[in-house]
Amino acid sequence: MTPPPTRAEKARLTRGRMVEAATGLFTERGWARTTVEDIARTAGVGVQTVYFTFGTKRTLLKEVLDTAVAGDGDPFATLDRPWARAVLGEPDPAAQLALQAGGARRILQRAAPVLEVVRGAAAADPELAGLWRANLRQRHAVQERFARALVDKAPSGLREGHDARSAADVATALLGPESWGLMVGELGWSARRWEDWAADGLVRQLLP
Repeated sequence: MTPPPTRAEKARLTRGRMVEAATGLFTERGWARTTVEDIARTAGVGVQTVYFTFGTKRTLLKEVLDTAVAGDGDPFATLDRPWARAVLGEPDPAAQLALQAGGARRILQRAAPVLEVVRGAAAADPELAGLWRANLRQRHAVQERFARALVDKAPSGLREGHDARSAADVATALLGPESWGLMVGELGWSARRWEDWAADGLVRQLLP
């Protein structure tokens, strides 16, 4: 017989329901039109439970974004996740760039709608503007770590004019939600076509 869930397990499941409810409402209605009351009702909890767990609606949006980027609620940094370790461990430079594009595609399939919510709300909310900038810095930091690994693997270095910092700039732009939103969201590209385009762009821009 399966033992009943512990208090910690119940709390984790309740937290997950609130994050899931908030994700759906934020992406369907936007930041301003989603209330804590709406989130509580959708998740089947009291309003005070949302406030007790997250404190503010902004903090909840941050957790929604973190969960969408990671794909789960586990507290592991991006560079500690298996796909990122595979990128760093891949010996072939072109294959590494293809893995970076694949990892970005999987993240953006989950997180692009939430990133769009944050970007849209940032114009009118200084705290969310800070969240948007922090996410950009985090994405750039991950790409710079990948770029340093790329420099070490490329036998003749990167394409003329690029170092690890500028390679991270290129990767952040090509693999960011802006290019995804245009190509996939507005122009109707498939996720796979975007991934192939991004991988090809990285190779052409960064490798000799």
